[in-house]
Amino acid sequence: MQPFARLGGDSVIVAPLRARRRVLGALTLVRGEGHPPWGEADLALVEDLTHRIALALDKARLYAETQAVAVRLQRSLLPDLPVVPGLRITARYSPALATAQIGGDWYDSFVLPESGDTTLIIGDVTGHDLHAAVTMSQIRNMLRGIACDRREPPGMILRRLDLAVDALYSHRTATCVYALLKGQEGGPYQLEWASAGHPPPLLVTADGDTTYLWEAHGLLLGVDPHAERPSACLPLPEGSTLLLYTDGLIERRGESMDHGMTRLRQHAAVLVDQDIDELSDELMNGLVAGAHDDIALLALRLPQSDEGVSP
Repeated sequence: MQPFARLGGDSVIVAPLRARRRVLGALTLVRGEGHPPWGEADLALVEDLTHRIALALDKARLYAETQAVAVRLQRSLLPDLPVVPGLRITARYSPALATAQIGGDWYDSFVLPESGDTTLIIGDVTGHDLHAAVTMSQIRNMLRGIACDRREPPGMILRRLDLAVDALYSHRTATCVYALLKGQEGGPYQLEWASAGHPPPLLVTADGDTTYLWEAHGLLLGVDPHAERPSACLPLPEGSTLLLYTDGLIERRGESMDHGMTRLRQHAAVLVDQDIDELSDELMNGLVAGAHDDIALLALRLPQSDEGVSP
């Protein structure tokens, strides 16, 4: 009774906080001198109070566990990037900081068999839960299989992916940019791409000029699987940087998308002289503040002609 004596109480109730057959803690209520002791009439109120507290604690615990599993799952599903002679490819991922939610953002890059083209992929499955993260991994793997099996323009690859999404995930939508980098080691290089409702890639030249690639922009995946999806092609200047990103990097509540895109353009132009890893880190550090969504970033740096060819 010493702890209760230190509280200065004459009457004490200690009620366990139980939920799902687990004791999460205890609620201690003390009445001091000059107050009537706790009686039978108070027990019902205390019981109801502890029940409500225990449920709230249990829900918070389950929510935290689910989110932790989702974050670990999504990070484990993000792929290793290919090592391609003459190219620098790097990626970054950050879960939503403000809400501690997980989403369906993903990036991918791999070298196609036979052609040797390097794929550059960014996407976002709608939703912020474990289901979105799982669906993301499944759609990513379907895209990998279609791309490796079919030597077709990016627009046709996305159309095939859309048909698969409609058949297997009829109540899900997603955005995606699928791009192919074509060219031999050392260049010249050209980019072929198609977009399914995704923010446009940003091209930054070695001199800091910036251009958003709005061409070949189509509907989200999961809206109309029979819609035609165009492809676009563009020669890439030597030493240029290509940024593929999800909307969490540019969207802010109460702000137009144009402001976010201008902010990204300005940051990227200032950082273009930095190493591609430093540029990616600085973009994430500088733009993640105020973000309410998870963020994926995929960055490509082409070689300069005076850098020579890798041995």
